[in-house]
Amino acid sequence: MGYESEDDFGHLFEDINLSSTKLGGSESAKNTLILKVLHHLDQINFDLSSDKGDVLGDAYEYLIGQFAAGAGKKAGEFYTPQQVSTVLAKIVAGNKDILKSVYDPTCGSGSLLLRVAKQTKVSKFYGQELNRTTYNLARMNMILHDVHYRKFDIRQEDTLENPAHLDKHFEAVVANPPFSAKWSASPLHLTDDRFSQYGKLAPKTKADFAFIAHMLFHLDENGTMAIVLPHGVLFRGASEGHMCKYLIANKNYLDAVIGLPANIFYGTSIPTAILVFKKCRENSDNILFIDASNDFEKAKAQNYLTDNNIRKIVDTYQNRLNIDKYSYLAPMSEVKENGYNLNIPRYVDTFEQEQLVDLDIISKQLQALNNQMLETDKTIAKFCDELGIVKLF
Repeated sequence: MGYESEDDFGHLFEDINLSSTKLGGSESAKNTLILKVLHHLDQINFDLSSDKGDVLGDAYEYLIGQFAAGAGKKAGEFYTPQQVSTVLAKIVAGNKDILKSVYDPTCGSGSLLLRVAKQTKVSKFYGQELNRTTYNLARMNMILHDVHYRKFDIRQEDTLENPAHLDKHFEAVVANPPFSAKWSASPLHLTDDRFSQYGKLAPKTKADFAFIAHMLFHLDENGTMAIVLPHGVLFRGASEGHMCKYLIANKNYLDAVIGLPANIFYGTSIPTAILVFKKCRENSDNILFIDASNDFEKAKAQNYLTDNNIRKIVDTYQNRLNIDKYSYLAPMSEVKENGYNLNIPRYVDTFEQEQLVDLDIISKQLQALNNQMLETDKTIAKFCDELGIVKLF
């Protein structure tokens, strides 16, 4: 208190409740549990002066991940699976040695922002989070990853209704916003610089394109933006279809569409897609479509991307590869012919030709099986006679 950093640390631990019944019913039970935790912590070597990597930060991120795994639907509000975060981070970092800024308008616990820093050096982190508790998690995450308080600016408020960084633009923008969230869609937003150019607003019941418009407003001319959204944004009509067409036909900002497997996010099993945007595209005459929906491994309750799956997605994107049944560079003329519908199967054909069946061979195999069954019946009947058992067939 009394220092320049006071605001960044203010009310950081306001959600901690050591009297919670979750710690135990009686005071004795609570004290016993806390004592056990302290005893385990005492066994850990916290020699942070040695070069052992980011011990506290990695431990904290691990605990957030474990908490998310058991938090059900609410997990999606504060944590993006590490494999998906890695894909987003690699895409926006590209081959740059340093990013002057990275921004997440729905930053949750801040893990996605920090994942970008694992790919390249980041000068400053910016974020906004609606939920107060999750906002505190994000600030703790920054501090425990040794990010100096002057190098992060994370605010707590509704990003769409009360944006905190309107005067800033960022070199990298990443987000995993709440899918098809509700928002006001107030007509007043049509005079907002973030939305006015589209002439229409995202519907009240689906704020996906509102988040896209907000993020593009904050994207630097030389920046890259990657956002995770439900598949509906690829083909929905009305105002969303209008906004999608505007971004492609008028602005030519859409760089790639990457389809992800189903059931890889906490709290929802629906398939999702990563949309990549750039204001100054190197490949302005095409859009890359990647169908990575079948490349995953199964875990107990969720699917996940392996290192090879991640590498394939990123390599395909960075090198803009055409790979049979996996990726396709769609000319802008083809996207226009499809009415700016971005549904991935329109561009990437993953259909597998069914193997033709030879009915003569199948008939012979069935006859052979029938003959074997008759011989088996005769053998069983013989045993039944020897044992004096009445046959039931």
